Amino acid sequence: MIALHGLDVKKIRRDFPVLGAKMNSKPLVYLDNAATSQKPLLVIDRMSEFYRSRYATVHRGVYAMSQIATWECDLVREKCRVFLNAAKSAEIIFVRGTTDAINLVAAGYGRKFLMPGDEIIISALEHHANLVPWQQVAVEKNLKLRVIPVDDKGELLFEEYRKLLNDRTKFVAVTHVSNALGTVNPVRAITDLAHAAGAAVLIDGAQAAPHMKVDVRAIGCDFYCFSGHKVYGPTGVGVLYGKLDRLETMDPYQFGGEMIESVTFEKTTFAKPPLKFEAGTPPIVEIVGLGAALEYVEALGLEKIEAYEQELLTEAAEKLSKVEGLTLIGTAPQKAAVISFVLGDIHPHDIGTVLDSEGIAIRTGHHCAQPVMRRFNVPATARASFSFYNTREEIAALVAGLEKVRKVFR
Repeated sequence: MIALHGLDVKKIRRDFPVLGAKMNSKPLVYLDNAATSQKPLLVIDRMSEFYRSRYATVHRGVYAMSQIATWECDLVREKCRVFLNAAKSAEIIFVRGTTDAINLVAAGYGRKFLMPGDEIIISALEHHANLVPWQQVAVEKNLKLRVIPVDDKGELLFEEYRKLLNDRTKFVAVTHVSNALGTVNPVRAITDLAHAAGAAVLIDGAQAAPHMKVDVRAIGCDFYCFSGHKVYGPTGVGVLYGKLDRLETMDPYQFGGEMIESVTFEKTTFAKPPLKFEAGTPPIVEIVGLGAALEYVEALGLEKIEAYEQELLTEAAEKLSKVEGLTLIGTAPQKAAVISFVLGDIHPHDIGTVLDSEGIAIRTGHHCAQPVMRRFNVPATARASFSFYNTREEIAALVAGLEKVRKVFR
């Protein structure tokens, strides 16, 4: 079970208590990592210990515990800066997750700077969270929403993207990795062309940050975001990176405590980024947990993680393609560790139900990406998504489970 890329998977699995659990009296095979990841003991213990011994509100107290809590949150902000290779820690905003981050940018940047007649470009691969906010801003401000199409493999048609760009293009919002298909988009090239056209760029990194090294300065994007719970941290916390000059000109997304500089009944002035966008008491313990998760991932090494997960992806694609009646949906040359498929005329929910009886957890449905499903003319898919704690034996269990599905619905 030791991989070729320096990851001792047997040892890693011992760091994740839930992986020793059973589901429906069968050993758990957890293959729903694109939805959310499991949590290592480092994260669980760090959060528990913080609640037990050091919990206090941040930024507001002169007493020692408050100062320590503030220091720890500031330390995590710096860890996030390093994780993304941002230039300044002030460019890191704590949010509830990727969805919250995108809504923040849509409200604080889109509603302020986009004018009637302007155009926003998204891709046909977007999660609803990177589609609906822009759609709503477009309706509200009389903008045009334009879509980069994809081919039958699930790869963006880059030349079509080039043709969409014009002097009315003011914003481009694309996913780094498709949650439904696993396609890895050429975000640097997308960003370069958008900037050449005078447009700002947001990259939805929810599915990329757990699986590959992200360098926002190399990408060049104006905004990048990811969720803590997908990168082995807790729910309720995420990160928005924004270039400081962009953040300084944006309007706040929410109003209240901590994001102010001064308040009178006549006028309020706002704090500088990042606090300008962090109204109210932040998710203190979740931030601490996110910091622990990033420590864990970086100790393993994202290059090793990506290489190992690519091994799993290659093996899974090979084994699943041999299952009679199974069709892979999304076969782009550049993919992260996500496999979507259909099995004859068996509904994906039925596939998931039978696999559940075997202790195998996958995701079934439209994956909050209904336009992707329509593009491939399917109502839904079954999706297996892998992590560095998954194994070849679990891929074999998935294949065996699918053979049982075939027998049940023969």
